[in-house]
Amino acid sequence: MKNLIDIYSRKKKDIAAIEKTLEESVYSDHAMLRETSNHLLKAGGKRIRPVFVLLSGEFGNYQLETMKRVAVPLELIHMASLVHDDVIDDANTRRGQLTVRSKWDNRIAMYTGDYIFAKALGVITQIHKPAVHQIMSKAIVEMSIGEMEQIRFFFHSEQTIRDYLLRIRRKTALLIAISCQLGAMAADAPDWISNKLYGFGYNVGMAFQIRDDILDLIGTEKQIGKPPGSDVKQGNITIPVLFAMQDPALKPLILAELDRIHKLDGQTDVSTFLDIIRHSEGIAMADTLSQKYIDKAIASLDKLPNGQAKKDLIEVAHFIGNRSY
Repeated sequence: MKNLIDIYSRKKKDIAAIEKTLEESVYSDHAMLRETSNHLLKAGGKRIRPVFVLLSGEFGNYQLETMKRVAVPLELIHMASLVHDDVIDDANTRRGQLTVRSKWDNRIAMYTGDYIFAKALGVITQIHKPAVHQIMSKAIVEMSIGEMEQIRFFFHSEQTIRDYLLRIRRKTALLIAISCQLGAMAADAPDWISNKLYGFGYNVGMAFQIRDDILDLIGTEKQIGKPPGSDVKQGNITIPVLFAMQDPALKPLILAELDRIHKLDGQTDVSTFLDIIRHSEGIAMADTLSQKYIDKAIASLDKLPNGQAKKDLIEVAHFIGNRSY
């Protein structure tokens, strides 16, 4: 299967231009803000959201300068949310690098996140389309609710699969969905196309988060850039665990482990918990659900004009459904 580098190769120059604009956007005369923002930027990332903006823009009047004004703020919003996430999660590493909160402290991290959010808003104002601003601000509100719901459900073993799906819809899928939608809108593509691309992005986003949650349980620290089992240590019960608990033989064992981890405030070895989940049907069931979302995403592109952008979107979707990092 192709890796991201192969998929991104056609857009190499445009992605490089976005990377440069990201650096320019977070620049500050304030030394500390400059240092923390650059640290976050240099940690890298898949830049999935900007790539979706670029590919979606090809269904309309593609102008790189316009695309950058959408792609950059969306990536900045994502970056800012990660800084805040790391504070909530007490995370020391992300993508194999020290987090801002770990290298500095929680207060510096929170203000760095706020600063990057503000910078995102500054860039998007260069797009003179009120609907774009409304869609983006609504998505940020929903993301905030999703994060708060995640905290509310920490160690809540009676939560439903619906609770989980609604949470990841807000927390992850929406930002990917609007990356596709706004890329098309900024390029003046017809509404029916931007709506189809929203549906594509939404389903890919759901699969992306489910895959992320699977990797947290089965991946290695080298693969995922953080210790496996990080989710459960903070109390985040993800879908492979919810599926595993549907097995009456395993449910009491999982509940006992969750209770033990909770009592120790996550400061404990979780290898027994990981072993139970890895040997359950939960991983396979979650993987099947992730694949269903990928299939729905690809199906939503059916009526879109054929071309390289459509082929590339399908390739990215397949990569997300099967990724190991």
